[in-house]
Amino acid sequence: MTKDEQLRQEAYEEVEKQKSIVEQDPYRLTYHLMPPVGLLNDPNGFIQVDGVYHLYYQWMPFKTDHGAKFWGHYSSKDLVNWKHEEIALTPSEWYEKNGCYSGSAIEHEGKIYAYYTGNVKDDQNNRETYQCLAVSEDGVHFDKKGPLVYLPEGFTAHFRDPKVWRQNDMYYMVVGAQTKELKGAVALLHSKDLLEWTYSGILAGGGKGKLGDFGYMFECPDLFHLDAKDILVFSPQGLEPQGMKFQNVYQAGYVVGKFDPQTGLYHHDDFEELDRGFDFYAPQTTKDHQGRRLLFGWMSVPDQNEQDHPTIEYKWIHNMTLPRELKLVDGKVYQVPVSELEQLRSEDAVTHSVTFRKEYKELDGIKGKSLEIFIQDIEITEGWLEILISDGGRIIYSSDQGVITFERKSYVDGTTEKRQCSLSELKNLRIFIDSSSVELFINDGQETFTSRIFPNPLNDSITFGASKDASFTVLKWDLKGDN
Repeated sequence: MTKDEQLRQEAYEEVEKQKSIVEQDPYRLTYHLMPPVGLLNDPNGFIQVDGVYHLYYQWMPFKTDHGAKFWGHYSSKDLVNWKHEEIALTPSEWYEKNGCYSGSAIEHEGKIYAYYTGNVKDDQNNRETYQCLAVSEDGVHFDKKGPLVYLPEGFTAHFRDPKVWRQNDMYYMVVGAQTKELKGAVALLHSKDLLEWTYSGILAGGGKGKLGDFGYMFECPDLFHLDAKDILVFSPQGLEPQGMKFQNVYQAGYVVGKFDPQTGLYHHDDFEELDRGFDFYAPQTTKDHQGRRLLFGWMSVPDQNEQDHPTIEYKWIHNMTLPRELKLVDGKVYQVPVSELEQLRSEDAVTHSVTFRKEYKELDGIKGKSLEIFIQDIEITEGWLEILISDGGRIIYSSDQGVITFERKSYVDGTTEKRQCSLSELKNLRIFIDSSSVELFINDGQETFTSRIFPNPLNDSITFGASKDASFTVLKWDLKGDN
């Protein structure tokens, strides 16, 4: 038996061994992507080929902690109904023995070329890093080609997460990096054939420009064209909180600019967080056959109390966000749930048009643990509007302060914790609730809040309230899933 075959067999045995425990968890999600056992993190290799969406992911099947990662694999024809496929990659070779780390995929001559980071550590925990290639004809079975990119001069071994795309007649790769001066950076490489890669220089960060001194590491870079602009999405580590911004241990966000492929230069605006909630990191995008720019994110943050999640006693941890379509509106990236998610609705909407005055109340038929709520035609000129999601989360919009807040009960110590952002006007609010997660889409995607919540499993109430006068129309759908 080869090392690859051994690792696959051990992983599948672990899935079967823990299956009954995993399925007993009341916090198991209904319509989000999760690991069958163990730990899930970054989305990898997100691509659509021949009408099928492939989403690979970082997977540790043997424990609910990080380690020598596999690439797990989900596939779907509609972004709603997903099939858990065979393991795509195992850390079976010398150049990846401590993990097949994150990467991306591109289609070439009808095949999927998956680029990923091979992580290697010695007995003293010293790290080596290799950017590797694996090729697949069917999206399921991969032929490993080994390392193609070795560590360029000027960087530490924290050099990972290659994202590859084609532009004109050239292929480009961005890699998350840390310079020898311990500055976060995005490295740029180019190739004519997807095999021979040349280092071009630092695209962003690394001691220069607006991102010159912006944390000590950039992870999961993704550069793409959107509405005549070039958007660089990445996840910086080492930022200090600034008011309502940068409240998580690590961030995920973007800059808007213009990339010149001839010179390799990228001029951009200031950094903006993609999501304001507690749990959003390492997003990755792809362009689908409809021309949409789609995004998946990991619904967690590394090193942020991961081992306190209550799902650990049920042998699993973490999940993906819903798939989202990106739009650029007045220089800002908006995120909108993909339209296919309407297929999850199991019934006609329950609808109420209501007026509140200094009161709290529940509305008939609006409750549940797996649902979508859309609140529109909101009128509130003073005071605050509030929505309580059982005992797990609270949404508060203060029209006086121009601030929207999401609060939850900490799963670490039970205290109330919050995330916030400025919002001059609340026009509409779309809420997806799924057992132990909540995703808020505000003003048609102008702002989003993504968070895990762990309410009392027996409590599925939704309560609305206002401090003064408020009115709105609310629609609610129960959502079905196949998990």
